[in-house]
Amino acid sequence: MTRAFVLSLVLLTLASCSGDDADEEGRGTLTVAAAASLSDAFTRIGEDFEAAHPGVEVTFTFDSSSTLAAQIVEGAPADVYASADPSDLDRLRRDGLVRDVEVFAGNELVVVTAPGNPEGIRGLGDLVGVGVVALCGSDVPCGRYAGQALDRAGVALPESQVTRGQNVTATLTAVSDGDAVAGIVYASDAVRAGDAVDTVAIPEDRNVVAGYPIGVVAATADAELADAFVAHVLGADGQRVLDELGFLPAP
Repeated sequence: MTRAFVLSLVLLTLASCSGDDADEEGRGTLTVAAAASLSDAFTRIGEDFEAAHPGVEVTFTFDSSSTLAAQIVEGAPADVYASADPSDLDRLRRDGLVRDVEVFAGNELVVVTAPGNPEGIRGLGDLVGVGVVALCGSDVPCGRYAGQALDRAGVALPESQVTRGQNVTATLTAVSDGDAVAGIVYASDAVRAGDAVDTVAIPEDRNVVAGYPIGVVAATADAELADAFVAHVLGADGQRVLDELGFLPAP
C-alpha cells in the first residue's frame, strides 16, 4: 500500500466525517403544543416549516389550551405553545414559563348540526329543548366562549341537555357522529368538518372572537428553532394557511 494511497484514504475519511457532522448540526426536533382547533392548520404549517428547514422534524401535541398549559407547568417537553385563549398563555408568561408572546389569529363561534339541519336550527335560541347539544368543557376556552355567547343571547341550556367534550375536536365529533343534534364550535372547525356538518352563523353582537397567542417555551432546548417557527406562523406563509382554513386575522 503506497503512502499516497494511505493519505487519500485519510482525506476521504475526514471529508466523510465532516459531512456527517454538518448533517447532524442541521437536524433538530421541534415540539409544538397547540390548541386542538389548530390541528389541521398547524399540521400544514409544520409541513411547510420542515420543507423550508431540511432535517428539522416538527411534532405536535394537540389538546385543549388549558390542558396543555397545565402540562407545561408540570414540565412536559415543549418548545412552542399556541393557545386559543390569551389568559392561559398570560399565566405562563407571568410565571416565566413562556416568552415573546404574540397574537397570530382569531376565530369565531358557529353552531353546527347534522347534515341538512334536520331540526331546523336557525340560531342559539333554537337549541333549547331540541335534544342533546355538544359544548366544550366549561373549563376550556371553547366552552367558556360558548357560555359567553349563550349568555349574550339570553339562552340557558340545562346541563341535562348538554354533552361536554374535552376539547373542540371531541365536541365537533359528537355532532358529526350523531351523538348530539347540534354543537357550538369554532368556525375553523366547521370548515375542517366539511360536509359532515351544516353550519349556522351566530350574529356578531352575540358572537365571541377568540384571540390565538403563541409563544416560545422558556425551557426549550433550541430557542433559535422555536423562534423561527413562531416567525413562520406570523409570516405570510403561515397566515395564508390560517386564512384558508377559516381563521380570522389577529384581533
